[in-house]
This record gives sequence, structure tokens and C-alpha cells, in this order.
Amino acid sequence: MGLLSKKDRKLILDPLADDNPITIQVLGICSALAITAQLKPSIVMAISVLFVMGVGNVVISLMRNIIPSKIRIIVQLIVVATLVIIVDQVLKAFAYELSKELSVFIGLIITNCIIMGRFEAFALGNGPWKSFLDGIGNAAGYGVILIIVGFFRELLGSGTLFGFKVLGDSVEKTGLYAIGYENNGFMVLPPMALIVVGIIIWVQRSRNKALIEEN
Repeated sequence: MGLLSKKDRKLILDPLADDNPITIQVLGICSALAITAQLKPSIVMAISVLFVMGVGNVVISLMRNIIPSKIRIIVQLIVVATLVIIVDQVLKAFAYELSKELSVFIGLIITNCIIMGRFEAFALGNGPWKSFLDGIGNAAGYGVILIIVGFFRELLGSGTLFGFKVLGDSVEKTGLYAIGYENNGFMVLPPMALIVVGIIIWVQRSRNKALIEEN
């Protein structure tokens, strides 16, 4: 039978495509605009959200029967804030420069609509295992979009990936720059992140007629 049932696999795979948190649910857009000018911060943010959502969903699920309904939002905020603090301290200890680059956006994970939405809509009504899969799936769907946007923005905007020159040297005019290629400076500006996300949404919906009919 395998480790995952068909329903379990859907919890992971659906957010990667047809129920993506960013492109379909239109959540978590702020970080997609703010930290995707380079690929490295995009990946770190994706991993951070993966940890917070995966662990947070399990914690909320384990506590779901003892959390008073009137204070459930407060409890959820405490759980996610604790996990975000752990992420922030780990980054400061092992990747200080990157933590400064991400700055307040790590802290803003606390108010990420995707995380609070999954706590409220799924973890409060399901067991730990399914909640873990749901958290991992939605975080992965969020992270994939961040990584795609970060990849194209850094590549086309700076001609680099992870800070390494992959298109040649723009100063010495080597590689693609030797034939007249120029970096698109607009790609590193926040509005271009929105445009790239819009293109991804257009491509996704043009390939899936069901999404067009729903909207």
C-alpha cells in the first residue's frame, strides 16, 4: 500500500499545482514580492516556512481538543511566534548576513495568511499526521513559487545565481554580454516580482481549464 494513501498524497501534491497558496489562493504575496530579488533568500524563506508550517500544524493538531474556542487564535499566534523565533535565532547563529538580508520578513512569517489559514482550516480538525502532510504540502507550494520567482529575477536582473556569474561578466563583456546582452534592472525591483507571479498564474490557469471555469 505504501506509506501514503491517495488522500495523503493529495495533501502534499495539490498545493504544488491546482491549489497553490500563492497562485490559486493568492496568499503570502508580500514575501513573494519582497525577498525574491535573489535566489538564496528565496530558498531560505521557503525552508523557514516549511519548518514553521510542518511543526506548527502538528502542534496545533495535538492541542486541538484542549484549546478553548475563544482563544484559539491567540494560541495559534503563540505557537507560530515560538517557531519563528527559533528560525530567527538559528539564522542569526549560522547565517548572520542572510538573516540581516531577510530582516523583518522572517518575523512577518508570524502573520503569514497561509500559516494561520492552515492552522484554522485544517490542523484544528485533523490528526497530527494529516496536519503534518498538509503543512508540508502548502509550505512546499509556497516555496516553489518563491524559488521560481527568485530564480528568474536574479538571473535576468543580475546575471547571477547564488551570487555566481552564470551569463558572463558584464564589465569585461564575456559570455552573453559579448553579443550585446544587458541585465534587466527592472527585474530586481519589487513590481517585477508581481509581474512574474502574474505570468506564473497565467501559465498555470491556461493549462488547466477547470481553474478558468471556476473563476
